[in-house]
Amino acid sequence: MRVSAKADYAVRAAVDLAAAEHLPVRAEELAERQQIPLNFLVKILHEMRLAGIVTSHRGPDGGHQLARPAAKISIADILRAVEGPLADVRGTPPEAVEYVGSALPLQRVWVALRTNIRGVLETVTLADVAEDKLPAEVKALAKKRDSWVTR
Repeated sequence: MRVSAKADYAVRAAVDLAAAEHLPVRAEELAERQQIPLNFLVKILHEMRLAGIVTSHRGPDGGHQLARPAAKISIADILRAVEGPLADVRGTPPEAVEYVGSALPLQRVWVALRTNIRGVLETVTLADVAEDKLPAEVKALAKKRDSWVTR
């Protein structure tokens, strides 16, 4: 799986909002704290607002905040809001891809890949990251020596 700059920025901004504990945060502050280009962040915040993940308020005390508790928003929710489905094949859901002949089992590989991606991203919430309390399964996966080796 490739995590785009947009997806990384969106997750970082959302975690920052989770750490702000329901206080509105201006886009300029988020951009500065997370070192995200402001123009790009504004577009990302707009997409997250459309997805119902963040709300915004104008005015001197305005800013952005999470639309629901951080413990109820998964990393998968953020990625879907800004990138679409977690795993697809050429823009098609894995269950809708059709192969023939020797490539027929490949569809099950793509479905299994999506299941594993979901297994991590749907179980980690913004609160987990903001409070540095990752689920045990995620900690165990990250502890594996092989997890840190790029291939």
